[in-house]
Formats: sequence, structure tokens, C-alpha cells
Amino acid sequence: MRILNSTPRLDGFYMPAEFAPHKGCVMIWPVRPGSWTYGAKEAQKAFAQIARSIAESEKVWMLADSEHIVQVEQEFSQDADIEAVCIETDDAWARDVGPTCVVNKDGDVRGVDWSFNAWGGMYDGLYASWKKDDQAAGSICEHLGLDVYDAKHFVLEGGSIHSDGEGTVLVTAACLLSPGRNPELSQEQIEIQLKEYLGAEKIVWLPRGIYQDETNEHVDNVCAFVRPAEVVLAWTDDENDPQWELSNACLEVLENETDAKGRKFTVHKMYIPKHPVCITEEECKGFTFEEGEDMREPGERLAASYVNFYISNGGVIVPQFDDEMDEKAVKLLEELFPDRKVYKIPARAIIVGGGNIHCITQQIPKGGQEK
Repeated sequence: MRILNSTPRLDGFYMPAEFAPHKGCVMIWPVRPGSWTYGAKEAQKAFAQIARSIAESEKVWMLADSEHIVQVEQEFSQDADIEAVCIETDDAWARDVGPTCVVNKDGDVRGVDWSFNAWGGMYDGLYASWKKDDQAAGSICEHLGLDVYDAKHFVLEGGSIHSDGEGTVLVTAACLLSPGRNPELSQEQIEIQLKEYLGAEKIVWLPRGIYQDETNEHVDNVCAFVRPAEVVLAWTDDENDPQWELSNACLEVLENETDAKGRKFTVHKMYIPKHPVCITEEECKGFTFEEGEDMREPGERLAASYVNFYISNGGVIVPQFDDEMDEKAVKLLEELFPDRKVYKIPARAIIVGGGNIHCITQQIPKGGQEK
């Protein structure tokens, strides 16, 4: 593994779309007591179901620390395409702590290693120590044999960016302009960094994300590319729901913007659960928080959204919330991805941890020489 001090743009690399071919997917086994209730037993069942769904069409690397690596090896001992990898992290959000991968026209793959500060550092971060998480991207690239761009001067999480693979990247202003990320940089300066390290031509700034999203409203929870110039947008028709104003603000931008190639966006509305997903008192009793960690409160509304799906080589893995909108989300994804299988995953145990399926997965693009 080489650590590169140039930038992807200078070297002719760019971030491909998630719907482009993958070599595989990185996940992290959930164990943190402040994120996963009652010893993470239900969360681990959900993670295992997701890993096996992904592994039907691409390899999965499941990270775990030395204390839990044997558990992971035993869990997946019969799964040929799920590899246990001993890399220590502070939690299980592979999207945000893993590398953002970039490719060039020859199909070479490299990683980008951003600075990670637990979604806001000392300003409004969600836990007090994140050193292991911050080192994870480099360790993953080393294991995979990928050269890596050093972007440690810039705080960014993988869930805060979505690429179409053709020069356009979606972000939210609520997240990227939050005081806990890069407060010394203007929006224009942040955009320059994104273009340099993602090889992008245009950054589309959506104003907001999902209501109560503790990541300062990551874009991957509110809007995602399904193909170039075509997106799904989290939506509600209920004007009394706080999400209505946020989603409408995003729709206004999308209706008046074009992508890097000058195309207008086609927007598919993906309805959020009709009934707000809130954490229960019993679930709250299952956490063990450490000092400085964000604590959940009974009745707190969680940032449940069907947009937080993962696109694998052969499937779309979508969260389900035991809500009447579950099937509507599945039907829309089946229409948008006719050549992929839609996997329905009960996701209560994951959303209680603060994120969902896209948040716990990070794709590794397929190289040009790989079969």
C-alpha cells in the first residue's frame, strides 16, 4: 500500500456510482454497548442477514476486533464469500469510517482516507474517543492492497456524499457546513476539496436531510442516485410532519438544478414510514453508555428512511420498519432496479443504533482487470 500525497483529480481518478460493479463490501461486526442494545444480539442477527444478502452477488469483508474475531469466524464459517478480518474500530459504521474508493479509466482502484471525528468532534460528536475509527480506512486499504490518498486534513464521512459516477456528487449543507466538521473552510473551499478528492465536476447542495438525523443530516438518508440524473428522495405528504419542510426544500433544489452534464433530475418520491419510528423505554435500558457518549432517550424519534438502502452487484438491500410504507418502498425499488433482487431486511435493531443499512456498508469498486 502506498500513501499518496497527490489527489484523485490530478491522477485521473473519480468516485464511481454505487450501482457500478463492485469487488465487494466492507462491514463491521456490531458490539459497542452505547450503540447496540442488550449485547448487540439483535443487531448481530440483522448484520448477518445483510451480509449474507450482499454475499449472494459480491464478497463481504466483516471486520472485528481481536476479542470478537472468533465469533465472526464461527458465524460465517459456512459462508464462502464472507471473510472475517481482524481490524479494530470504535463502532460499526463502515460507510463513514471506511475508505471512499475512486477509480480511473483503466479500472485501477484506490482509497481516500478522510479524517473521521465521530460526526462533529468536540463540538457535537457522538462519542468522545474515535481514534480506532479514524485509522480504519487506512487499515482496510492495506488489507485490500489498495493505494490510498491522504485526505486527513479534511473531515468527511462516506454517508455525506453520493456520486453518479459521471461527475455529479450530492451532499447536504446541513452536514457539510456544520461547525463540527471543517469550520475554517467556506462552502466554496469545501466544494474544492470534494472535487479534488472525488474527481467530481459538480456538487449539488441539498439544504437538509432526515429530521433528527444525528449525523447532522447525511445525504445518504434523504437522497440517492439510482442511475445518472435520476434519484430517490425521502418524502411525506403530511404537512404536519417536520420532514415535510425538509424534503420540500430538497425537491426545490433538485427541480431547479442540473447535473454535471447539464441534465435535469428525475426525482422519485420514496415515502418515509407513515408512523414515526421512536425508541422505547425498554430499548433504552439495553444501552451502556460511556462518558462523553450521546445518550438516547425514551420516545426519541429516529431517522428512519427507506433511502438508506445498499446497492449490491445483484441486489438492493432495503430496511423495513414494520410499517405500511414498507411494501411501497420495495415496489418502487423493484421498478427502479428490474435487474436486481430486492432484499427486505427487518431493520429495527439497526435504526435503534442510529443509522441503517447504507450506513453499515461500504462498497469497494471492481477493478478493470478483475473478473
